[in-house]
Amino acid sequence: MTQAAVTETNLGIGTLYRGKVRDCYRLADALLIVSTDRISAFDWVLPTPIPDKGKVLTTISEFWFDWLATGPDPVPHHLLTTDVDAMRLPTAVDRELLRGRTMLVRQAEVIPFECVVRGWLAGSGLAEYRRSGTVCGVKLPAGLAAGAELPEPIFTPATKAASGHDENVSFDVMAGAIGAELAATLRDRSIEVFRRGAAHAASCGIVVADTKFEWGRAADGTLLLVDEVLTPDSSRFWPAQNLTAGRVPDSFDKQFVRDWLETSGWDKSSPPPALPHDVVVRTREKYLEACRLLTGRLPFSAVRMP
Repeated sequence: MTQAAVTETNLGIGTLYRGKVRDCYRLADALLIVSTDRISAFDWVLPTPIPDKGKVLTTISEFWFDWLATGPDPVPHHLLTTDVDAMRLPTAVDRELLRGRTMLVRQAEVIPFECVVRGWLAGSGLAEYRRSGTVCGVKLPAGLAAGAELPEPIFTPATKAASGHDENVSFDVMAGAIGAELAATLRDRSIEVFRRGAAHAASCGIVVADTKFEWGRAADGTLLLVDEVLTPDSSRFWPAQNLTAGRVPDSFDKQFVRDWLETSGWDKSSPPPALPHDVVVRTREKYLEACRLLTGRLPFSAVRMP
C-alpha cells in the first residue's frame, strides 16, 4: 500500500514557514524544503490531499535541476541533496516521513518576481488575447486559435504573492523594481531554460504550454534557479497526443480537481469541500504519469491506490 498522505510536518528544527504545498525550515546554513501532499485550487488549499504528490514534485524538480546543470550551458541551482540520510538532521527527526519529498538547498535571496514563460495560448492568456490581442500586454499576431503554439515563447513576469493570485506585471515594471540588467538576464535565462525543458518534454510526449521559474542570489552573488522546476504544479503540461486545433487540451495536473470543484456548487469564497475518492485517485495517477514520462521513474512507494 502507498504511504499515508503527508499534509503537514512539524520537525522542531530551524524556523518553519508554510506555503500552500511546502513546509520550509530555515536552518543555520541551508533551507530544508518538504513537499507535502497538500493541493490547492482557486487560491484555496483543499482539505483532501493527493497521496505521493509531494514525492512527484520533488522527483521531477531533482531531475530538472540535475539535467539543466549538465551540457555546454549549465544552469546553477540551489539543490544540495534529496538524500535524507545525508542531511545530518537531528536523530529525533522522522526520516521516513521526509524520504522522497525533501530537498536540502542553498540559502538564496529570492528575487520577488515569478518569471513566467508562455509557449502556447491557454488560461488567462487566452482570455486576454480574445479581448485585446495581447497576453500580459505582449502583442501577438491576429488569428491565433485556442491552444495554439505562439510564434516564439514570451516572458510575462508576475509579482510574488504570499497568498492569493500573483499579479501579472509588465517587463518595464519588473525592470524598474530590480534593475534593467538583472531583469533582462532573468528574462533571457528563463526563456532559454523553458526552451531546453520544453524540448526534452516534447521528446517524452508532453507539451509544456507555460511555466514559472523562480531565481535567487546566493551569498556569493551567483544567480541560482530555485524553488521547483517544470513540475505539474508550476507548469501547464499537456499530453502531446491530445493536441487538437482550436482546443485547449486537458492538463496533466489538477484538471480533475478543478472540473469537480466547478460542478460541486462550491462558491469559491468559503472553505472548499472534500474531494471524492475517484477524483483523488485520478489526479494522483496524472501526477505519477507526468513523473514517469519526464524522468523515466516513479517516486518509491508510488503504488496504485485501491
